[in-house]
Amino acid sequence: MNKLIVESAFAGKRIDAFIAENVENMSRNACVNLIEEGNITVNGKNIKKNYKVSEGDVVEITMPELKPYEAIPQKMDLDIRYEDKDVLVINKPKGMVVHPAPGNEDGTLVNALLDYCKEDLSGIGGVQRPGIVHRIDKETSGLLIVAKNDMAHRHLSDQLKTRTLSRKYYALVLGNIKEDSGTIDAPIGRSLKDRKKMAIIANGRDAVTHFRVLARFVGYTLVECKLQTGRTHQIRVHMAHIHHPIAGDNVYGNKTDKSGIDGQCLHAKELEFIHPATEENIHVECPLPEYFETFLKKLKPLE
Repeated sequence: MNKLIVESAFAGKRIDAFIAENVENMSRNACVNLIEEGNITVNGKNIKKNYKVSEGDVVEITMPELKPYEAIPQKMDLDIRYEDKDVLVINKPKGMVVHPAPGNEDGTLVNALLDYCKEDLSGIGGVQRPGIVHRIDKETSGLLIVAKNDMAHRHLSDQLKTRTLSRKYYALVLGNIKEDSGTIDAPIGRSLKDRKKMAIIANGRDAVTHFRVLARFVGYTLVECKLQTGRTHQIRVHMAHIHHPIAGDNVYGNKTDKSGIDGQCLHAKELEFIHPATEENIHVECPLPEYFETFLKKLKPLE
């Protein structure tokens, strides 16, 4: 059971909004469902979904027992950029979730992989994340590596830890970055103001992003970002931190973004790793998605 005491800053907020801001991975819709099922009380009493909290209210949340589920195979088109008996590299489209989770039980990359690979996926990630070595955001497109067996999974995971697996992203950011290159070294952790977001916080996990400018346009800069670490939403948080958020990012962007892009302009373009079986150096690239490329062509180069 979760117990929350309402502070003065939250007084007057709807109960679902208050809980969504203070409980990690809890949406307002999920709160409403829990209220209707009698699993949320205030000061020991059941309340309605439009209840507004007051300072000092004691909110108790009882989470029902989760029903376990297992990802099922689903036939979907996959843009395969590299494949052999140990490894698969996929160009993931924006809008696709990597693995099943509450609210996204199917239609994920894992569902597609189970259909395409059958039994040829590592089991280290469990039944919900078979073969998944690393992830990229739902709205981020680009390359993602998949392990077909446990040997490959362990080897690739070690490369992530030792940073011999290289990942380069192309990002279109708002404003003009003056430096030709730079490094952002700022720790990232769960936001204290909004638990659904990540933020730069003093006691966060080490996070380092290297960037270099590829092109400058009126109002925008195209940069290549290389990850030294792989924190959740790292590039998006870091670029927003230096006041150059990703174009089209509705979470970490700002009101000055008038691009109107249908999706954020962040693409995992290059992937380089040591093959787990042959020890060859494998380099994989994929083009920018059409919406990203189309928007770039509309921009005026900065003179």
